[in-house]
Amino acid sequence: MYDPKSMKAEEFINHEEILATLQYADENKDNLELIDQIIAKAKLRKGLNHREASVLLACENKEKIEELYALAKQIKIDFYGNRIVMFAPLYLSNYCVNGCVYCPYHHQNKDIPRIKLTQDQIRAEVIALQDMGHKRLAIEAGEDPVNNPIEYILESIKTIYSIQHKNGAIRRVNVNIAATTVENYRKLKEAGIGTYILFQETYHKESYEKLHPVGPKHNYAYHTEAMDRAMEGGIDDVGLGVLFGLELYRYEFAGLLMHAEHLEAVHGVGPHTISVPRIKRAADIDPTVFDNGIDDEIFAKLCALIRVCVPYTGMIISTRESQAVREKVLPLGVSQISGASRTSVGGYTEAVRPHESEQFDVSDSRTLDEVVRWLMEMGYIPSFCTACYREGRTGDRFMTLLKSGQIQNCCHPNALLTLKEYLMDYASPETRAIGEKLIAEQLPTIPNEKARAICAEHIADIANGKRDFRF
Repeated sequence: MYDPKSMKAEEFINHEEILATLQYADENKDNLELIDQIIAKAKLRKGLNHREASVLLACENKEKIEELYALAKQIKIDFYGNRIVMFAPLYLSNYCVNGCVYCPYHHQNKDIPRIKLTQDQIRAEVIALQDMGHKRLAIEAGEDPVNNPIEYILESIKTIYSIQHKNGAIRRVNVNIAATTVENYRKLKEAGIGTYILFQETYHKESYEKLHPVGPKHNYAYHTEAMDRAMEGGIDDVGLGVLFGLELYRYEFAGLLMHAEHLEAVHGVGPHTISVPRIKRAADIDPTVFDNGIDDEIFAKLCALIRVCVPYTGMIISTRESQAVREKVLPLGVSQISGASRTSVGGYTEAVRPHESEQFDVSDSRTLDEVVRWLMEMGYIPSFCTACYREGRTGDRFMTLLKSGQIQNCCHPNALLTLKEYLMDYASPETRAIGEKLIAEQLPTIPNEKARAICAEHIADIANGKRDFRF
């Protein structure tokens, strides 16, 4: 029985309910009266449930799809403005005891070089990222209780936060590691992490167990219930995601929204972010083996629907996607992207850059400066801000500000300030010229007069070499 308030995975991600939802969507995909009602509800900016959303996903009426896209674009502007938060992944170790058939880190792969960074190597990687201008990282590690215990992750976080290099500092570490215990989530919270991210991979239980034949990740319930344990451990910002291509996308989409509904029902706040990775080629992995891949049009539609269905949730598109695809979906609701990413352990330093140890092929290989310039040329504000974490604007506190529109008086000024920092410290002359013009244009658009004046004052301070790392 479907019960979003249940703490059991198979009840809040209920297989029969998903099948019934897909049947309902098929039966109503041409029901324009119902579709108009659903779109009208979506325009209230309160979100849609998984059944309503599935009807829109099944709908093939071009006029209604265009209406959906226009709404997604407007909701993105209303809640997130034209800001795009920048981050980079940092792979600590590819030792893993799981047998995930879609990941080259699976323990049966004897060809991949196994690497675990020492704290000195982590320091070198972080300095390389700081030299690019990054302020926010997402650390990644395979699941291995011997090589990658929680103590190693905590020590690595402490090392990352300790590094002050020139004007650089990593101000927030998000964490993407395997499902763990409430006690370990408390330790991560105490270490000062930002968002805890864990991809479900697939919500289809039977497929999940086949795709994870051995290892602790085989336990569907333990993995799916991880966000509940994380929130019990005090982490109020969590990030969901599925790996599109493993199972039928309509099933995954319904499951993803049901998971978001569950978190809202039980914890009073939904996911802070949703990621939408698609399976990509990597060493020992051929994505054509998985026959559920989605094309760019469906991918764009999924992005638009996520923005409409969970309007207050950030959406992440990584360098898995090409420049062209990212350009297509950015206006549809994306709020965070990675830049200049390396998906191998030690990939940011010249000494260690083994292509064969990448977790997946990167489709967008541009430098951070190129990505920042590209965003600004399209009218976006690249943001390196992490102030919400520092000021305690997380979980329901962040969502309350976002829903009221007051977050604009925090995020918009801080985006401009951190962009100014980037331009002064890291940007090429061409990028700096474009950025200075953008800041001059955007400063008058800060809604609150006091916030606008303070922002202008701080921009002048940064131009004069003052750095206080509050943003």
